[in-house]
Amino acid sequence: MGLFTAAFQLGSMSEVSEEEANIFMEEFEKLVEDIDAIGIFIHNTTISLPMFIPGFGVAWGLFSAWSTGFAFAAIVSITPELREIPPIAILYLSPFGLMEIAAYSLATSRSFILIRAITKKTNLNPLLKPTLIEIGILIGLLLAGGFLEDYMIKLSLE
Repeated sequence: MGLFTAAFQLGSMSEVSEEEANIFMEEFEKLVEDIDAIGIFIHNTTISLPMFIPGFGVAWGLFSAWSTGFAFAAIVSITPELREIPPIAILYLSPFGLMEIAAYSLATSRSFILIRAITKKTNLNPLLKPTLIEIGILIGLLLAGGFLEDYMIKLSLE
């Protein structure tokens, strides 16, 4: 969780030009235009499953965290009143944010465990069951988080 949070924080501190922010917002609006709970779940799952890949998953997880922070910086550059909200608060004060961080951290840590086992030439068979269980936990967290995030978005639009 600590590395994900640090990478997110670094991304959120990025300087985003007005042109970059406008391009990001156009793409973001297209992405979320008709999104629902299942769409949020699929999006987050697509991002998180590669985090289980030995070695690569750690780098992908940190990049995902940084790019999410960068997205926050882009949104803040267009909506200055959001400057008052600490970026970390978005992660830790929303229930779905906590679920996503837990899921991403689980996947990234498993990637590290697997690459470490591979480099030590350890038998990977005993690691298969815990990895599959963690994938199931990740899917459960992201599914519940997707429905909760969708509900909270709809609630805020009323």
